[in-house]
Amino acid sequence: MSTDDTTAPASATQTDVAQPRPLVRIRGLKVHYPIRSGLLLGRQVGAVRAVDGVDLDIPEGRTLGLVGESGCGKSTLGKAVLRLAPVTEGSVEYDGVDVAGLGGEELRKMRRHMQMVFQDPLASLNPRQSVETILLEPLKAHGIAYDKRTRVRELLDQVGLPASASAKYPHEFSGGQRQRIGIARAIALEPRFVIADEPVSALDVSIQAQVLNLLEELQQRLGLTYLVIAHDLAVVRHVSDEVAVMYLGGVVEQASADDLYATPRHPYTKALMSAVPVPDPKVEAKRTRIVLAGDLPSPADPPSGCRFHTRCPFKQQTRCDTERPELRIVAPGHKVACHWAEEIEAGTIKAHQVTEQQVSDAQT
Repeated sequence: MSTDDTTAPASATQTDVAQPRPLVRIRGLKVHYPIRSGLLLGRQVGAVRAVDGVDLDIPEGRTLGLVGESGCGKSTLGKAVLRLAPVTEGSVEYDGVDVAGLGGEELRKMRRHMQMVFQDPLASLNPRQSVETILLEPLKAHGIAYDKRTRVRELLDQVGLPASASAKYPHEFSGGQRQRIGIARAIALEPRFVIADEPVSALDVSIQAQVLNLLEELQQRLGLTYLVIAHDLAVVRHVSDEVAVMYLGGVVEQASADDLYATPRHPYTKALMSAVPVPDPKVEAKRTRIVLAGDLPSPADPPSGCRFHTRCPFKQQTRCDTERPELRIVAPGHKVACHWAEEIEAGTIKAHQVTEQQVSDAQT
């Protein structure tokens, strides 16, 4: 099945779980940054394929978690959805409207419905503005009439901050409080879709749960749809209905959170899961770890065939080297981009050790 197909085989759709309609629909999304050389950098000699052909659906009122190691393209994808990064190819539909094709005033109006919570709350808040000014700025930019005191008080109350916070400045708050202000700014325009890009990675562990619980409460209260980007698998599992795993610009596995964490089927996902420590020392001592050799390949020169084959402990010759696997349904509601997902699951293909030299040879 092609990754551009919108329908699954009949046998899969008959047993698949019914989903709400997609509020956000991404098809064939690519974000390539040109590499230039020569006089005044005028000649393009290559491209960094930060996002390279991604299909995703985000059902209304649900949360899609996006995970993967640093450099896989998660944040770039999130920015491209909001048109904060240029879309090279593909479509991003919000409620049936292709955001990738909008510009000027039409794009500005669309952004009222799509907002972002950034990773670093201190860097994303203007240190020269009071909290009141920060929260009212989106309303002014979109020409929305409001009662200043009432609206600021409502927003602060929604994120669990006192009304007195409106007169203070970002540096007067803790990291968790600053992130609450960032969340309040994101919901000021009453959007339906919010992208949370590593929303708790800059916070202490003791504060992370509070912020995640706040995001869940706001989703239930306001009917929000989320795309949560994170590298922490525990965070994604806590907040997500469905999880997509990215590797080197593409999605390699997608399933419900419960299914993916219980039965990871892609070798990369298995490796990510095996790296998460288990609190029980006895269980931890008996676990089999999947250790990946080498670093993430360069998105400017990705490997041929399966992009994971240079690090894959289940690699099979020829097909893995030459043919890029499609994201296909291998179980109801479970998609995997691996030629041998069924054989790996059945145990007919065993893991082998990938050496640093093999990685180096494959990349050259």
